Amino acid sequence: MSTLPTRISDTASLEKWLSEPTPGVVQTVGQFRGDIVVLGAGGKMGPSLTRMLRRAADQAGSPRRIFAVSRFTQSSLVESLQGDGIEVITCDLLNRQNLERLPEAEAVFYLVGVKFGTTGNEARTWVINAYLPGLVAERYRRARIVAFSTGNVYGMVPAVLGGSWETQPLHPDGEYAASAVARERVFEFFSRREHIPMTILRLNYAHELRYGVLVDIARAVWEEQPIPLAMGCFNALWQGDANAWAIQSLAHAAVPPQVFNLAGPETVSVRWAAEQFGQLFGKKPQFVGTEAPDAYLSNAAEVHRLFGYPRVPVKLIIEWIADWIKHGGQLWDKPTHFDARSGQF
Repeated sequence: MSTLPTRISDTASLEKWLSEPTPGVVQTVGQFRGDIVVLGAGGKMGPSLTRMLRRAADQAGSPRRIFAVSRFTQSSLVESLQGDGIEVITCDLLNRQNLERLPEAEAVFYLVGVKFGTTGNEARTWVINAYLPGLVAERYRRARIVAFSTGNVYGMVPAVLGGSWETQPLHPDGEYAASAVARERVFEFFSRREHIPMTILRLNYAHELRYGVLVDIARAVWEEQPIPLAMGCFNALWQGDANAWAIQSLAHAAVPPQVFNLAGPETVSVRWAAEQFGQLFGKKPQFVGTEAPDAYLSNAAEVHRLFGYPRVPVKLIIEWIADWIKHGGQLWDKPTHFDARSGQF
């Protein structure tokens, strides 16, 4: 692997670092010889995860086809993925005929989901998050499936506990988290009935330089906007590390599904993160409210035991983001609403 840079100067370099496979990823991909399908590949994580799979397969000397499946509203993304040797399929997965026409695969990564816009559109949220997983599991009952979920399924826990762990009872807050629990239960049902090896990944939260909780905090400091403190802490994980762990989890797929938390090792203080950005920007953060004693937090000790600690530490993510913003790097207008404590998104 390459040495981590002190700064990331452009989008091409960012995509490279988000998709660079670790030795563990190359080894895992090399264990499987069949084709791989990534469903929901047009979202925030899909492109970099798909590229990492392609690069890992090439490095492992293991020729196979990598398919990226999504509705794909941006032609530039389609062209970029195709240029990287990925086969792109534009598809509405709720159309059963489209789903049946998708190629066979040995491994399927399921990144489809709805979070933002849930409030006022609850029915569609449940269809995407709870109904579609059953259709996909039936279609790919002969594959291994890695399905993304969320740490929101646990509900909030006292910050002093260090985050929820995989065997704890689930206490979802709001329609989104409840539908995410339903997604997990539907996958579990089909895993048991059809003997489908699966992993379920409760992610909390992935970051890169264009979006994420840290980007939201950085923008507020840069633009001298008040930062709410009620949700006083969070987990932060470089998206490239989340991609790597997701791919490595493929080797741990089981019946019933093996559940993993994907999160960084720290409980990151919102106030501390803002102060770090303040020092890097030469600005004084503005705060509103006070920290509550609980938050949405996950304990990822089991993943750290299996796959190691994140390659990119949170302090370096902060430095990269600050430099990116100061130099006018592209930002996505996709706020995380990390401060929402009602479960409504």
